[in-house]
Amino acid sequence: MFADFDTDCYLGMGAIGGAVWHGIKGFRNSPHNERLIGSMVAIKARAPVLGGNFGVWGGVFSLSDCAIKGIRKKEDPWNAIGAGFMTGGSLAIRGGFKAARNSAIGCAVLLGVIEGVGIGFQRMMAENTRLDVPPVAELGAGVATVA
Repeated sequence: MFADFDTDCYLGMGAIGGAVWHGIKGFRNSPHNERLIGSMVAIKARAPVLGGNFGVWGGVFSLSDCAIKGIRKKEDPWNAIGAGFMTGGSLAIRGGFKAARNSAIGCAVLLGVIEGVGIGFQRMMAENTRLDVPPVAELGAGVATVA
């Protein structure tokens, strides 16, 4: 259920990102008088491909992430790193063992960096919201004591 929703989100993000990317690319690579047409042709030709590829990547990642969560019974950054490893390897397996290994390691490292930056950002934001303890007045500084 959730993997289907994630796949749809990844497909949409890939299609929108692909439309922007290929629109700019088509605009720049077209003759001066046909830039708008070249942009639209590039969007129609390549944006759905990029969206589909991104959707497949997101679907495999969500499936792997849910499987790892189910096996480990934990919710932590190691799940995303392992899911990235499995996703990168499984999508590159057609290129052979070496390509799958390199893609798996690269994807795991990329997701490790993303998770690390997210944790660092959370800690930075948590420090900004921490309340400071008000200073305590010392005894004897203008306070009368009973003898």
